Amino acid sequence: MRTAVNPKGAAAPTSPYSPAVVANGFIYVSGQGPLDPATGNYTPSTIQAETKQVFENIKAILDAAGSSMDKVVKVNVFLRDIGDFRAMNEVYATYFNAPYPARTTIQAGALPRNFAVEIECVATV
Repeated sequence: MRTAVNPKGAAAPTSPYSPAVVANGFIYVSGQGPLDPATGNYTPSTIQAETKQVFENIKAILDAAGSSMDKVVKVNVFLRDIGDFRAMNEVYATYFNAPYPARTTIQAGALPRNFAVEIECVATV
């Protein structure tokens, strides 16, 4: 059985997908970009500001599903420019404590709306 998670106040998806799905004790969070949850708009900014907004969006989804950042077990980070890794990682480190989630970080060929960063994760419920 799977249940979609659509938190109130979060930016609505613009394509046919759920922001997250709960199944078998896990929450699978779709790739999140730095959208303003109130407006659904994207305003390009620094990689640090965009990363922070992405994690705030992920936190809202996890909270709505009864989970939290402490329960994240896997993270995939997609960067427009791998040169932003260090700056993204500085913000990333403020959202997690040891033992840290498993993580993959790649430079993507292109991201929706030309985001600088998109992040997806898996957490336990």
